[in-house]
Amino acid sequence: MAAQQLPLGVVIADVNGTRLSNEDCARLLHPQIGGVILFTRNFESVAQITALCAEIRALRNPELIIAVDHEGGRVQRFRPGFTAIPAMRKLGTLWDRDQKAALKAAHECGYVLAAELTACGVNLSFTPVLDVDYGESGVIGDRAFHRDPRAIAELALALQRGLEEGGLATCGKHFPGHGFVRADSHLEVPVDERDYAGIAATDMAPYPPLIAAGLASIMPAHVIYPKVDSKPAGFSRRWIAEILRHDYAFDGMVFSDDLSMEGAKVAGGVVERAQAALTAGCDMVLVCNDLAAADELLAGLSALSTGPVSPARVGLLKKAAPAASRAALEALPRYVQARTSVNAFAAVP
Repeated sequence: MAAQQLPLGVVIADVNGTRLSNEDCARLLHPQIGGVILFTRNFESVAQITALCAEIRALRNPELIIAVDHEGGRVQRFRPGFTAIPAMRKLGTLWDRDQKAALKAAHECGYVLAAELTACGVNLSFTPVLDVDYGESGVIGDRAFHRDPRAIAELALALQRGLEEGGLATCGKHFPGHGFVRADSHLEVPVDERDYAGIAATDMAPYPPLIAAGLASIMPAHVIYPKVDSKPAGFSRRWIAEILRHDYAFDGMVFSDDLSMEGAKVAGGVVERAQAALTAGCDMVLVCNDLAAADELLAGLSALSTGPVSPARVGLLKKAAPAASRAALEALPRYVQARTSVNAFAAVP
């Protein structure tokens, strides 16, 4: 079947299993779809995930964005055949002993993570986590690099360089910061009572240097900061259009966090949530692990004039070339050296 000529829509959805069903294909050919997010249930092996990505890419022209949450530590969707990337906090722990070694390890982790994903056909991992580790948030926890915003920025920059070297686009999250609140936005609506000055001086500090270095995309938090706006950041024009776009001069892609999360439900039904996110300035919205909600959203957005996603912003996600095909990757000296380095770092207590 020839790829259908369709501009990318604004919705990123998931698929059922390890191969595309007829139902999946029909959904992914909807004009409002712009990408696919993959989960552990979609993975069996390196060969299988490569074939699944090829199926997805063959459906449309331009090709759909293929994304995954593959940060390392407990958030790594693909396991057998992939290097086990340590949690980012381990890089922060090394930073406290040896900053130069930590920056090298971050670069190598980014390169290996990216090289393995791009070799299978993935465009984007929703990483790095730029949240500050205050020791309060269980859902963030060891996904965060450090308590010190400067350490976060330096380690994230090194990771970003490695990700780009391996051909993968980057996504900073969760803007302006999810680490201070104890509540998990998957399960409830977190509220951060700090004022703007306090948040900007700490949690937001890593964003300007990463933006200046070419951060391709950003994901806002489903957190309310009432001293700045009554809406969660992902639904707030104040946070996205005014602060992120204007004040921080960010012109990359802005993704909503998953609209199925409890923290998103303050905006209403799934269509209202998507409308709120897009109106606030998000380019694309995610709806995950709820195919009925995805179909409801696609039907509801069909009646709206959302327009295609900016080709320039999409281009930021696809600008880098894969380091190699998976077959060639195993023999690439750069990859072999980096994987050995990452495995040795992961083995250190």
